[in-house]
Amino acid sequence: MLEIQALLGLALSAVLFGVKVFALVDCVSRKPTDIESASQVSKNGWLVILGLSIAAHAVTWTHPIGLLNLLGTVAAFVYLAQLRGSHH
Repeated sequence: MLEIQALLGLALSAVLFGVKVFALVDCVSRKPTDIESASQVSKNGWLVILGLSIAAHAVTWTHPIGLLNLLGTVAAFVYLAQLRGSHH
């Protein structure tokens, strides 16, 4: 049973890491004006937030629901909701 939990935790960690990387790649590929028209945070702000969330996740990989990972995941989903959901 413990092995299954460990595998599920690892899978969850990989998925959440992928979401953060996807958000960062999306941010890098957008023009600053596109981001600023859909979000109150600048492109550079999002780059720092998403970059730090990926770094924190890499350091705490085995704790996908730890505080830093949860904050980073929320930030990535907020970014994606604002930018991918906008029609600008």
